[in-house]
Formats: sequence, structure tokens, C-alpha cells
Amino acid sequence: MNFPEKFEILIITLSDRAHRGEYEDLSGPKVREKVEEFFHSAGWLFNIKLTLIPDDTEMLKELLVSAENKYNIIITTGGTGISPRDITVETVKPLLTKEIPGIMEFIRIKYGTDKPNALLSRGIAGVISQSLIYTLPGSVKAVEEYMAEIVKTLKHTINMLYGIDKHN
Repeated sequence: MNFPEKFEILIITLSDRAHRGEYEDLSGPKVREKVEEFFHSAGWLFNIKLTLIPDDTEMLKELLVSAENKYNIIITTGGTGISPRDITVETVKPLLTKEIPGIMEFIRIKYGTDKPNALLSRGIAGVISQSLIYTLPGSVKAVEEYMAEIVKTLKHTINMLYGIDKHN
């Protein structure tokens, strides 16, 4: 698999209320901001698509299946809690070809030390076919915290995904 000349990134916000227009989605744009900062600093070309859907298993699954060979990175925000409408983890997990548990475990422990509610997030990370995927909580504050940790490993993760040995 060749290293992309231009990375295609899909950001999916899952929110019934934002989808109905009851409030503006702020978490998806915050993910975009953090992704843009990372790719600009890495000097890599990129294109970002932002989409907003309700908390709907079939819509998310259909979107992910159609995205797996079009996008290098997929980041979801919302649906990682324990409420009845939080379906992101259950929808994504069966699609993973490889799970990367360490990053999400670390984030939960790091932020859960001071804020125990952070330990309730069930977010996961992994690979679907050739696409990296991260599932983040829906709050802007959580997105900032998760993305701060994810970007620390993202360059190495991308290199590993594309078979580039940078273990020096």
C-alpha cells in the first residue's frame, strides 16, 4: 500500500439533537480544527469531509462501509457513552480488522484520574480495512483532550499503517 499523496479524512458527528437542528454541532468542527493543525504541522496534504448524522446504527454502518476504501482516517464524535442512543462503539467494533486499545485506555486513565466521569467513555480506535478510525465522545472538551493525545501518536500510527519502518 502506497503512502497517500493527499490524505482523505472523514469526520462523522453522531447527534440526534444537532441533526434535528436543536443546537449547532461544535464537536465535529473542533475535530476538524485539531486534524488541520496536525496535518499542517506534518506538511502532509489533506482533504476533510464533515458529516452530521443522527444516532442511527444503520446510517453509521452504511457510511463506514462505503468510506473504508475512500478515507485514510475516520473520526467519529458522539455516541460513546452508555445512554440507550449511544450506538457508535457497537456499530464500529464489528467492522474493525485491527483494534488499537492502548490510546483510548491511556486517555481514559489520564483524564479519569481528575475527572472520574471520563472513565465512562467507551471510545475505541483501530483499523477498518485500510482506514484508521477513532471514536470520540461528543463534548468539545472531550474532543480537545482526546485529540491532544491522538495527535502525539498519529504520525507513527500512519507510518505503521503504510508499512514505513521508522522505529529508529
